[in-house]
Amino acid sequence: MALNNTYDARLLAQETTVGAGLQLLVLALLGTAIGMGPAGWLTGLAFALATWAVLTRALRRSRPRSFGPANRVTLGRAILVGGVTALVADSFESSPPVSLLVGLTAVALILDGVDGKVARRTGTSTALGARFDMEVDAFLILVLSVYVSMSLGPWVLLIGTMRYAFVAAARVLPWLNAALPHSMARKTVAALQGIVLLVAGAGIMPLEGNAAAVLLALASLIWSFGRDITWLYRHRHPVEEREQAQERAQETERVQEQEQERVPEQEQQVRDGVRELVEA
Repeated sequence: MALNNTYDARLLAQETTVGAGLQLLVLALLGTAIGMGPAGWLTGLAFALATWAVLTRALRRSRPRSFGPANRVTLGRAILVGGVTALVADSFESSPPVSLLVGLTAVALILDGVDGKVARRTGTSTALGARFDMEVDAFLILVLSVYVSMSLGPWVLLIGTMRYAFVAAARVLPWLNAALPHSMARKTVAALQGIVLLVAGAGIMPLEGNAAAVLLALASLIWSFGRDITWLYRHRHPVEEREQAQERAQETERVQEQEQERVPEQEQQVRDGVRELVEA
């Protein structure tokens, strides 16, 4: 039983390797079915390699006891997103079947709520799993916004890049990293982006209808981010105080270490002084 509660890097590496292998299989099936060009192949392979590398590194840093069933669902979604990414890249030089792209995207969006439920029911919810799920969602939205922007214009890219801009801003403004309170509105707006982009990409509505729907989705996303940023700004002082306290604690620790290093030197000086007096 004790072995089941320990970190096993080899077993976790097998999970990510199997995921990469399945991603290659999906790419091979897509390539055979539609004759995918170099852009699709290279982009799909790059996605597979990046997913394997980033996930492997994250597992080594967090050291979970097991990969977990919820993460397997998320990994399956990531594989589907890899297929969508390859198809979108291929669309720049050919015309892959829209039905295939829509089908893969629809399954990935449907499974978005499954991994969280699996994690809660199995008691395997982790920070790594939540982050993994979030990154897969964000990248799918980015890829879909690239695809839809080819018909509606580059302004659609704002939907896909907004989350990454927020993450970049948080590196400069640490108070943006604070935890946000639960919000059903935030979840609804996030889910709306994928659905609207999927419908717009499917081309089942007139161009004007697609533009109006995507514009509405973008407006709701701007509102959601704006509301969260406002809340974080109003509550930034506790975050800054915690950071300052951490800095003071680190500075105190450095001073104590320096003092501890000086003690042997001072003791040696005292011994040398006593020795000189005795010899004199």
